[in-house]
Amino acid sequence: MRSSWKGAITFGLVSIPVQLFPATEEHNVSLHQVHETDGGRIRLKRYCELEEREVPYKEIAKAYQAPDGRQAVLTDADMAELPLPSKKVIDVLAFVADDEIDPLMLSKAYYLQTATPAAAKPYVLLREALTKAGKSAVTKITLRTRESLALLRVHDDILILQTMLWPDEVRAADGLAPEGTFDIRPQELKMATSLMDTLSEDFDIQSLHDDYKEALDSLVVARLEGTEPVEAGEEGAATPDNVVDLMAALTASVEAANRSHGRAPAKKGTARKSAAKKTSAGGSSGKGKSASTAKKAAAKKTTRKRTSA
Repeated sequence: MRSSWKGAITFGLVSIPVQLFPATEEHNVSLHQVHETDGGRIRLKRYCELEEREVPYKEIAKAYQAPDGRQAVLTDADMAELPLPSKKVIDVLAFVADDEIDPLMLSKAYYLQTATPAAAKPYVLLREALTKAGKSAVTKITLRTRESLALLRVHDDILILQTMLWPDEVRAADGLAPEGTFDIRPQELKMATSLMDTLSEDFDIQSLHDDYKEALDSLVVARLEGTEPVEAGEEGAATPDNVVDLMAALTASVEAANRSHGRAPAKKGTARKSAAKKTSAGGSSGKGKSASTAKKAAAKKTTRKRTSA
């Protein structure tokens, strides 16, 4: 794995030489544009509309266009001269509780590895101190040409750095929450909690997979081999846009979750029927005993009469 950045973690007078390695990767199928009728590759050319000619990459700069139409052209030399104190350092600004940073602000993650043998001890010291205190470090770092906030935290036995959005880059959620008051019945809350418990059992995130990517892979292979693609499975049922009976929907969801976990849904009224059978059986037995006793008593009376005669 190739490092994407080299520098040092700095806090106080302590400096720890480290290098960053991307902690994640996407497994998307790489596609490019072609002409549908003949498969010819579509190329995007760098074309100058003023000179009406193609321009080499080395002549390309960046620009900002103001609302009034004026344009500020910025060359690579201009960009390189901008002050970036965090260009080669991970500058620790503050230590915060692990749950103090809103996950909305977190972005790409990197593993941190020591860059020199001498960096091992201070690296482990920082890792152990963060673990014991239950804290993470809010830092600043420059990756390529962009300075950003980043959260330095412990993951297993390694330090990781997760870039963050600036506070003004997170949009407010004003007006998005449902308005008004709603009467949530205890039965509904209990059933929703039951559904959550059922769906929390035996969860294994490693068992999840990307259905779309697998279908796309199969389609690509079929096209390369000139065969018919395997038909994809049926799409999930359409989500209703209006929940008429929330309790019925929750009950059905719990039963479906139980079936998927291999548990048969409880049958209502089974205990009552069993109890009723026992009661009925007990009542019939009592009547039988009473009839038998009456017959015996009648027989005894008849015998007495015959004897006296």
